[in-house]
Amino acid sequence: METKRSFYLASNLKFLRKRAGRTQDESAFSLGMKRSTLSGYENAVSEPGMDILVSLAAYYKIAVDTLITVDLSALTESQLYQLENGSDVYIRGSQLRVLATTVNQENNENIELVPLKAKAGYKNGFADPEYIKDLPLFHLPFLSKEKKYRTFQLNGDSMLPIPDGAWVTGEYLQDWTGMLSGQAYIILTLDEGIVFKIAENRIKEEHKLGLYSLNPVYEPYDVEVGQVKEVWKFVHYISNELPDPVLPEDHLLNMVISLKKDLNRISKQIE
Repeated sequence: METKRSFYLASNLKFLRKRAGRTQDESAFSLGMKRSTLSGYENAVSEPGMDILVSLAAYYKIAVDTLITVDLSALTESQLYQLENGSDVYIRGSQLRVLATTVNQENNENIELVPLKAKAGYKNGFADPEYIKDLPLFHLPFLSKEKKYRTFQLNGDSMLPIPDGAWVTGEYLQDWTGMLSGQAYIILTLDEGIVFKIAENRIKEEHKLGLYSLNPVYEPYDVEVGQVKEVWKFVHYISNELPDPVLPEDHLLNMVISLKKDLNRISKQIE
């Protein structure tokens, strides 16, 4: 009976090689083995020893445990992209965050839409696949298929000039330590639910995020990273409202001068 060790190893080796666009001859040469030896591993005719297994994992830049126990062909493109770019739980040595998501018939990630009426439920259902699959779905052809996106509807004026009711799209962020201070993020917290803020990354120093609004009326505040459940990096927003124009300084000065002249003229007429 085939062991669990070899259950995904053979198919994963073949999958990774083809994904990289390499022939068996090319891969075998790089690995310092015969093509027939690699072919035997890929077709489950033979199993590599531990030293060869480590070499195979290093060659494909993936952890040994992942190579053996995870069916890589079943992962979505965005999950593979994250895996190939350092989000492997076995390599990172930390708990991998599991995102509930949906895909279309071509196994491409959908963009789930979270309208205002669904925001309260999202706070509790964000990790529930049944809840996520009932959200409205759409696609934007100019966004990368290798990344995961979700769109949230804003509520309030804390991020003016982005208006109330705008639809804000974010890219799923696996590693929060990579958040850039001064950039905008959609953040799901245990207390507040979904918030859209400018972030200050103080995770390494204080295990906190500083959150700021674009609207200066709203005071900044801190949130403990333990209260955070999801982080989405701001990509763009959609709105049927035009933001208020930002006038050049000289234009504003001319407007003030013009208003003063009008006031003087009116005053003289009254006198």
